[in-house]
This record gives sequence, structure tokens and C-alpha cells, in this order.
Amino acid sequence: MPRIRLIAPSGYAADPAAMTRGVARLRAAGYAVENEAVLGRAMLRFAGSDAERVADLNALADADTLPDIALVTRGGYGAARLLEHLHYDALRERLGGSALAMVGHSDFTAIQLALHARCGLATFSGPLLADLGAEREDAATLAQFRRVLSAPSAEVTWACTGDALMEVEGTLWGGNLAVLCSLLGTPYFPRIDDGILFIEDVGEPPFRIERLLYQLYLSGVLGRQRALLLGRFSDCRPGPRDNGYTLDAAFDQLRAVAGIPVIDGLPHGHGTGQLTLPFGAPARLRVDGPAARLGFTGYPHHG
Repeated sequence: MPRIRLIAPSGYAADPAAMTRGVARLRAAGYAVENEAVLGRAMLRFAGSDAERVADLNALADADTLPDIALVTRGGYGAARLLEHLHYDALRERLGGSALAMVGHSDFTAIQLALHARCGLATFSGPLLADLGAEREDAATLAQFRRVLSAPSAEVTWACTGDALMEVEGTLWGGNLAVLCSLLGTPYFPRIDDGILFIEDVGEPPFRIERLLYQLYLSGVLGRQRALLLGRFSDCRPGPRDNGYTLDAAFDQLRAVAGIPVIDGLPHGHGTGQLTLPFGAPARLRVDGPAARLGFTGYPHHG
């Protein structure tokens, strides 16, 4: 029976019922779920003190037997406060080459960036426990989570717009756009050349999305990639002063300056429907007109 250990590096369990449902669904799917104590922790908006939350992660370096999966409970904010306190050398030594899959998204993007930059570790952008415990069960998200984490390779397909014809290979990486940009210029932002970068966000108006994209463009990060994948941008609505400026206009401007292929429609991000995507794994992207296919391999899995 695969073991899942819960970790809570960011927000507290604001919806306990969702967490309870998530644990129950994982157990019904054949997982053993451990460390439920993190669900009862709260300090201000965080899932416990900084020391408690970073201990969830550092404890993995000292574990005699690693779980198969370390699953983040929810996002929010708080991961950035932990980055300078992670035991990177110990985590690299214990987890490098292991089958442990660390899974989460949203604020967890900060941890993923830091672990790749400082340790070279591959993690996963995927559902949170809160997503798996949503009031309306998302069977497809859990099924894809199981398929990816139990196999040495996987692929996802989706419909995109445009008539591009391309095939590229590179390191798959990315996550929440605002969190990505918040770490630019720090020791916790990895330099990934010839990568396939995916991004998503929630609740940001279009002009802020464009400003963040320009930050990636002007810093040279976009120019070093083979392609950019646009995921879901939930509740990113124009304001009363936008005068017809929309999220589509922001993405059109990005395509005009980026200098790399920009592929939309990736079904991943905040909201219903989460993919499980390996951050730091080799990947191949094929686009043939309105169809995109992303395959990846060489990532931690429990077999």
C-alpha cells in the first residue's frame, strides 16, 4: 500500500471538511495517509509556526523509511519564509535518486524552485489535499495523479488554439506565475536553459499577469526556454478601467515579444481539474495544429 505523508508548508486547513474528504478519498483509493496532525495546526494564516512547517520538510531528510508521496495540504502563503531554513545538503543526500514524490502547487511553487535550485530535486506540480477533498469529487484528477506517480513515464494531451507545428524537448518546470516571479534574483530561483516552462495563476487582473510575464521576459528567463505553456488563469478578470483590455490581449502581447512558442490550453491550475506534472523531469512537447501532447519521464515514482 503506497504511503502518503501530509506536509503543510503554507496555509492552515481553513476548510476542515475538505481535508477530511480528501483523506477519506485517498484511503478509499488504496493509500495509507500519515501525519494528519498537521491539519489541526494554525498560527495566524499559517499551518503552524515557521519552525513547525519547515520541520515537515526537513524531517524527510532524517526519515529511516521514506513515504512514497509527500502531499501538500493547501496553498495560500508562507513557503517563502521557510526557504532559508531548509536543510538542503541533507535533503539532497537523502532524497536525491529516491522514489519520493513531493506533490503540490500554488504557494508550494516556492519550495519546488528552491529544491531544484539548491538540490537538483524533481518534484510535482499537482493536486493539493484540499483539491482532492473538494465538495464535488474530481475522479479524473485523482486517476491521473495515480497513473503518473506509479509509472516511469506518462503523457497528457489537450486542445490548443492556433496552427503551430512543432516538437521540442527540454526540462519541464514551472508553477504559479506570481510565486515564480517573486523569487527571481534570489538563490532559490533555478537557472533552467532550454526548458519547457508552464505557468498558471488565480485572482490576478490581466494587467498584473502581463506585468509578471514581462518580468520573466525582461529578465531573460523566457528567452532561455524552448516553449511556454499557458495553464489555467482562474478569476483573472479585467477591472473597470481596463477599457477593453483582457487576458487575451495580455497573452497576445506576450506572443509578440517572447521569441518562443506560446501554447495555450494546458488544463492545469487553480480550480477543478489538476494535472500531476513533474517539475525538473525531461519532457517532449509536440504540437500539431490544435492538438498538443506533452510526454515526460525520469521522475520519482513508486511503481
